[in-house]
Order: sequence, then structure tokens, then C-alpha cells
Amino acid sequence: MTHRRRFKQTQSLEARLAQEAERLREQAKKLPHGLERETLLRKARQVETGSHMSEWLRSPGLQPPT
Repeated sequence: MTHRRRFKQTQSLEARLAQEAERLREQAKKLPHGLERETLLRKARQVETGSHMSEWLRSPGLQPPT
């Protein structure tokens, strides 16, 4: 039986996703216009969307489906 290695995150998921989106945008800035740059920018937007969804899911106003 293999055990999963667990560790305590020091930052919230939203903070880590925001950092990743920023890292991807900075990396994209260094590239010339083209497919690779657009791919990085798309990933950054996807990561930000994930962050917003996570915030929404954690919000106290979210009602469970009935």
C-alpha cells in the first residue's frame, strides 16, 4: 500500500492560483507574439477562472442545491 505524501499548504488555493496566473503572464510577456504566448495567456485566464470559482464555492452565501 502506498501512502500519499501530505503537507500543509501555507497559502490558500486562491492565493496560489493568483501567483501562478501572474507567473504565466510574466513568462508570456517575454515571448514574441504567437501561439506559445497566446497559450500561456490562455492558461493564465483559466487559472484565474479556477481561483474565482474556488472563491465562489467557498462563499458563505452559496446555497446547496435542493
